[in-house]
Formats: sequence, C-alpha cells, structure tokens
Amino acid sequence: MTHDPSLDAFFEIGVAVPLGAHTFDAESIKTFARKYDPQPFHIDEQAAKDSVFGGLCASGWHTAAAWMKRNLATPGKHWTGTGSAPVFGPSPGITNLKWLKPVFAGETVAYSRTALSHRAMGSRPGWRVLTVRAEGVDSTGAKVIEFDSAVLVKVE
Repeated sequence: MTHDPSLDAFFEIGVAVPLGAHTFDAESIKTFARKYDPQPFHIDEQAAKDSVFGGLCASGWHTAAAWMKRNLATPGKHWTGTGSAPVFGPSPGITNLKWLKPVFAGETVAYSRTALSHRAMGSRPGWRVLTVRAEGVDSTGAKVIEFDSAVLVKVE
C-alpha cells in the first residue's frame, strides 16, 4: 500500500504543531521517578548535585510522557472539523528516541509534533499509519527530546 497525496493536507504533513508546554517542578520530578525511574539523580537532590548532571533532573521517560499528554490534548486542525473525524488507534511504536539535554527542576519544555508521512495498511483496510516527529525544547530553545512516533488512524 502506498502514499495517498490527497491526505497530506488532512494530516498536516510538514506542519509543526505547537502542543503547549510543561514545567517540571522538583516535586513532580521526584514523584514520577519514585514510581517509574528511581535513579538517584531523579529522586535525591544531593545525589543529583553530586552526579554528572550537577542537579535534580527529570527522567527522560517523564519528558516523553509529558509530550504524550500535550499531544493528546491538541487535536489537528482537520481532526475536529466537519465530516467524519478519523479514529485514532494504538501506536505500533516509536523510533529514534533521543534525550538530548537534561531537563532540570524548574525548567519549562515546549512540545511540538510534525506529521512526516502516512501510508495505507495492507492488513487493515481503511487504516493508515501516520508517522510524526515529536520534539521538546527548553526555555533557551535547545532541543531536549526528539523521537518519531507512529499511530494507526482510520479515515473514511
């Protein structure tokens, strides 16, 4: 199955969509880390200060989870318009996950997504695989996270 150029505008191919921002305060960093990534530089301020990071920083998984929350809260411009809205299904996975810079306590990360491509699924008629680039930048404009995510989408 191949690319359908008539859906490029629908999926906003090549358009960077701002998703909003998330501030990583010290307590939420520690809470997330205690539950999901209990490394000392995520849960103990003194251990973090003595680590290679030099201060308390968020788990990379925390920064990825914050992107997902912002992504789900931000529909595409065509996804809520007239006609049949697409049905978003599960994700078959992510690739190229990079945590490029630590996110320290008090930092705000602004997230975005850019749709890269879409293709029909041979095994599921009416469904397409949409690939997006996920990114987050800190208050200096430096990229802190980047990955490519795929999602199954049913279009009518």
